[in-house]
Amino acid sequence: MPLLRRHLVELLGRFGVGLRAARKSRGLTQEDFSTVSSRTYLSSLERGIKSPTISKIEDLATIIGVHPVTLLALAYLPSTVDGRSEMCSQISAEIHSLLQDMPANEDS
Repeated sequence: MPLLRRHLVELLGRFGVGLRAARKSRGLTQEDFSTVSSRTYLSSLERGIKSPTISKIEDLATIIGVHPVTLLALAYLPSTVDGRSEMCSQISAEIHSLLQDMPANEDS
């Protein structure tokens, strides 16, 4: 399997693990997502078989009660506390830097 394809498969698997952990941490069942997704589709996401769209991530996050970025971050989350702290610091610094380069009051 080519390296890029392997990376994407691993990333989808990590997204699925994070999604399942977030769902279970809130005491939700797959059936609780029936307004936004079938149980079969949610199961395929949690097993890393399917790739969600941005709008689907938003729908799932709404049901779980977290920000959509949180679900994405779980896919990239380092295994150590220090690694997690570094990741959060890096993201904060990158957002801060990007916002400084944007014109004021830009909505889109």
